[in-house]
Amino acid sequence: MEMLLECRNLSKKYGNFCALSDLNLSLKHGEIIGLLGPNGSGKTTLIKLINGLLSPSSGEVLINNQAPGIESKRIIAYLPERSYLNNWMKINDVISYFDDFYDNFSKERAYTMLNKLHLNPSRRLRTLSKGDKEKVQLILVMSRDADLYILDEPIGGVDPAARDYILNTIITNYNENATILMSTHLISDIENILDRAIFIKNGGIVLNSSVDEIRTEHGQSVNALFREVFRC
Repeated sequence: MEMLLECRNLSKKYGNFCALSDLNLSLKHGEIIGLLGPNGSGKTTLIKLINGLLSPSSGEVLINNQAPGIESKRIIAYLPERSYLNNWMKINDVISYFDDFYDNFSKERAYTMLNKLHLNPSRRLRTLSKGDKEKVQLILVMSRDADLYILDEPIGGVDPAARDYILNTIITNYNENATILMSTHLISDIENILDRAIFIKNGGIVLNSSVDEIRTEHGQSVNALFREVFRC
């Protein structure tokens, strides 16, 4: 089976600090995967390397057998941890911008999701709560017909009700042949939607198993195993 994503002997150093060390990872189509680890474990560095926002110190990243570039930008829909949208913009301006920029963006899908939030598209982003801004950013990402959705801390910093909306939006608005790679430390909130869990620690992968394998072989939930592996 052709892999959607491959990381081969991937390392990234910042001066003398090694953020990722000789990491190997393969992802296939059609899975929801949790990229799980504490702060500073290497999650965001890995995500930025996959997106071509950083260059590796050694090793390589391949998306559909190609290095990150123009083609991978079309294949990957990326939700960064921090907002990149200008607060002065209106919601409908941002939707039009995405529609112009991405040929796989569905304006209709974006407005359908937006209507469910009862948000006026003419509102400026600066008038929205933090939770509603997070939802708008997620709508923009999930309105693309991508092969790989990379979501960096999509439920971090929002209230439980907003988390429920965000997770429901994720699982109901993506192509089932696509893959979702979701970075988070809020494991109990996302465990029920995961097919696979990847534990990353000190720049290396310490576990890469299906959720069913974790429950069968370890007799624990993903959250319980995570707490055991990363116990201070």
